[in-house]
Amino acid sequence: MQLTSDVSLLPYNTFGLDAHAAHFVEVHTVEELRAALQKAIHPVLILGGGSNLLFAHDPPGLVIKNSIRGIEEVHRSDREVRLKVGGGENWHQFVLYAVAQDLGGVENLSLIPGTVGASPVQNIGAYGVELKDVFVELEAVELATGQLHTFRAADCQFGYRDSIFKRSAKGRYCITAVTFALSRSAHHLRLGYGDLQRMLTEQGVSQPTIADVSRAVIHIRSAKLPDPAVIGNCGSFFKNPETGREVLERIQVAHPQAPHFDLPDGRVKIPAGWLIEQCGWKGKRVGHTGCYEKQALVLVNYGGATGAEVQALAQAIIQSVEDKFGVRLEAEVNIL
Repeated sequence: MQLTSDVSLLPYNTFGLDAHAAHFVEVHTVEELRAALQKAIHPVLILGGGSNLLFAHDPPGLVIKNSIRGIEEVHRSDREVRLKVGGGENWHQFVLYAVAQDLGGVENLSLIPGTVGASPVQNIGAYGVELKDVFVELEAVELATGQLHTFRAADCQFGYRDSIFKRSAKGRYCITAVTFALSRSAHHLRLGYGDLQRMLTEQGVSQPTIADVSRAVIHIRSAKLPDPAVIGNCGSFFKNPETGREVLERIQVAHPQAPHFDLPDGRVKIPAGWLIEQCGWKGKRVGHTGCYEKQALVLVNYGGATGAEVQALAQAIIQSVEDKFGVRLEAEVNIL
């Protein structure tokens, strides 16, 4: 563990933004994390995979890169296995590990960028599955005290792309480990999304396994989303808005075929990408940034963009969607 100064964060964020940390340290154990906190120059920012961050400015204080790794089996029964996974583990590599062991529950979450420690913050989700569906508990170090706390599902207050770590506990903890409950047999496959069903059909899969589902999701995401190594991006920039049915009905006056998903509480979810595309943003370039040509939900850095440029583009998109549809988009990305 070595504390360094004036460190470029270009290698540590998928948007490819050359922000600079005043002070930076990478930790590999809880003990190293606690030692770093004792030397902390506040404020402290915990950095995972940098896949859900937009650096609008250089972060002050200390940036701590969470590289706490390890996968440990902590419980096994006839029906499930519980795995405790280090917060610094790459999320997709963990999913591939689970699939290779024929452990079900996270296959729909394949190829989501970021780390395991960041996954509960966002309550990541895709193709009908959310992190909370397989979550047991997490361990997190409180930055102010260095104390280790355990959070169960109810403590995390999970919502749609939301948790307590984006609200009252924001910036207060570093998640060092997450425990998941995964099925060993009789896997409950989530195949409700049309894109997933179509991909499995195209691949000639009639009785899918969890490996088949994972491969299909990887294929879909690879086709829709740009590779951050080629074009800087954070994946989906906006949440899909959840609204009352009356909002959808108003939109359907001019757009009878407006896509939507019914929610259990009677409301509806409208794809943010569709709303953005109807406003003419898909494929549009503004300076060094723009809206990806294959998926309007993704904002990209074509090279040399600043965080402020990306933030300005996001605000322009939010305003245009609100002006046209009366729906205000929310960023899924954490803007610093």
